[in-house]
Amino acid sequence: MSEYTLPLPVMTTLSKEYWDGCKAERLLYQHCRNCDEVIFFPKYLCPNCMSHDLEWLQSSGRGKILTFTVTYESAPPAFYAAVPYAVAIIELEEGFRMMSNLVECDFEELECEMPVEVVFDAVTDEVTLPKFRPAAK
Repeated sequence: MSEYTLPLPVMTTLSKEYWDGCKAERLLYQHCRNCDEVIFFPKYLCPNCMSHDLEWLQSSGRGKILTFTVTYESAPPAFYAAVPYAVAIIELEEGFRMMSNLVECDFEELECEMPVEVVFDAVTDEVTLPKFRPAAK
C-alpha cells in the first residue's frame, strides 16, 4: 500500500460501526425499527420520529448517479495530486444518498442515472473508503 496523502475522514464513536463495515467491505446504513426510516450518515436517534431504536443493515452497494462533477483543475490544495477526480451523489437502492468518488471509469462517459456499484479502497491500514464504479452489465 502506497502512502495515502489526501485528507481522511474523522471517525467518531458514532461512526465507528460504519467505518468498521467499510473495512470489512460492507456498506452499512441505519434503519429505524420504530418508523421504518432509512438513515445515513450515522445518527444517535431517528431524525423522523426521534426513536433510539436503530439497527445497522448492509446495503446492496448498488445505486445510481444523481449528480456529479469532475475536477480537472483548481482543486483545493489538499487534492491537487488527485486531479482529475470525479465526485457524485449516489442514490442507493435502499433509499439513502451519499457522496463519494467515481472510479474505474472514463469520466467523459459519466451521466446522471448511470447504475453504479460500491468498491472499497483500503487507503490506510485503518481506513477503507467506499467509492463507486459503473455497474457491471
